[in-house]
Amino acid sequence: MLRCPAMAEIKPFRALRYDTERAGPLEGLIAPPYDVIGPEEREEYLALSPYNVVHLTLPDSEDEAAGDLRSWREDGILADEAPGFWALSQDYIGPDGVARTRTGLVASLKIEPYENGVVLPHERTHRGPKEGRLRLLRATKTQLEPIFLLYEGEAPFAVPDRPPDLEVEGTRLWRLDDEAIGEAFADRRLLIADGHHRYETALAYHDEVGTPESGYMMVVVVSTSDPGLMIFPTHRVAASVNGPSPTHDDVRLALHDLEGRPRDRAAAVLYRRDGRISLLSGSEGQLDVELVEAQVPGDVTYTASVEDAVDAVDRGAAEGAFLVRPLRVEDVFDVAARGETMPQKSTYFYPKLVSGLLFHPLDA
Repeated sequence: MLRCPAMAEIKPFRALRYDTERAGPLEGLIAPPYDVIGPEEREEYLALSPYNVVHLTLPDSEDEAAGDLRSWREDGILADEAPGFWALSQDYIGPDGVARTRTGLVASLKIEPYENGVVLPHERTHRGPKEGRLRLLRATKTQLEPIFLLYEGEAPFAVPDRPPDLEVEGTRLWRLDDEAIGEAFADRRLLIADGHHRYETALAYHDEVGTPESGYMMVVVVSTSDPGLMIFPTHRVAASVNGPSPTHDDVRLALHDLEGRPRDRAAAVLYRRDGRISLLSGSEGQLDVELVEAQVPGDVTYTASVEDAVDAVDRGAAEGAFLVRPLRVEDVFDVAARGETMPQKSTYFYPKLVSGLLFHPLDA
C-alpha cells in the first residue's frame, strides 16, 4: 500500500440538497457531469425542470447560475443539511454488459497542490475548460459537482441497513454521522480518477480567495478494493495510420491474442479495412495507450465500444482503429506516484457520478 508523510484531510460537510416537495421529483433535477453533456442534451435537461442542475453547471452565463442558486436557496428549493458524510451506491451495467454496484463515500476534501503528494493526478489537463469552471466557481461560491477519487485499502464505512435518504435511477445516498470516518484517510494517497480540471480549478480559486472554506471541495472516494470499481478501455479511432503488415484476418482472434499478452509490455490491435489487422507490440513497462499515442500521426477520436471503433473504419469514417486493453488500477497508481501523467482519455471510469444530488457551499 502506498504511504506518504503528508495527511489527507477528509471531513463531513454541510450539504445543500433539493427539497423535492418544492422542486419536484429527483428524476427531473439530476444530470450527468457537465463535461459529458452535448448541446442537444443540455437543452433536454434544461427543459426537464426550471430547477434542473444543468441550469447551474451549464448556464447561459455565470451570473445567471449564481442568481438561480441564490434564489433557490432563498425559496427553499435547496435545503441545508447538518454536516455529515454520505455513503453512495451506484448500480450499473458496464460497456461489457455486466451488472455491478460501485460504492463510495461523499465527503469534503482539503485540497492540496500536487507536489505535496496527497492528491495524485494521472492525466493532463487543458487550459480552456478550467477557465470556464473558475468563472463559475467565482460566481456561485459552491462546489456544484463532486469529483471522483480512489484510495487503496478497505472502506472505513459500511452502507447502512436501512432505506436510503436519496434514491434515483440506481443511485442511492445514505447520511452517515460518524465523524471518525475521516481519520482512516490520514495516511493514504488519493488518486484523481475523474475530475482533474475541476480539482485544478478549485486550487486556483483557493489561491485567489484564500478563505478556510475555499480550501475544500466535494469528492467521492472509492476504494480500489471495491468489487464494483472497473476501468474500461478507451479505443482510439484514427483519421490516418501508417501501420505494419497484417498479422490477423479476424479481429476477434486478434483481440483474444491481445488479452494473452503479458501486461508488463504494451500491446494493441490495429484494425484496418479489408482484413488488415495487426497485433502491435511495445516496450517493457510501456502502457498500451502510450504505444498507441506514438503510432497515431494525426486526428483521433475515442470510444469505449469495440463495435463502434470497427464500424467507423468499415464505413470509411476513419482509416484505422487502435483497440487497447483496460488499464489496471495499480498501473494508474504507479504512474501517478512517479509524478507522471498519461495520454488523454487513458482511463474510462464508468458510470459517471450523478450531478444534482448534493451541493457543497463554500460560504461561511
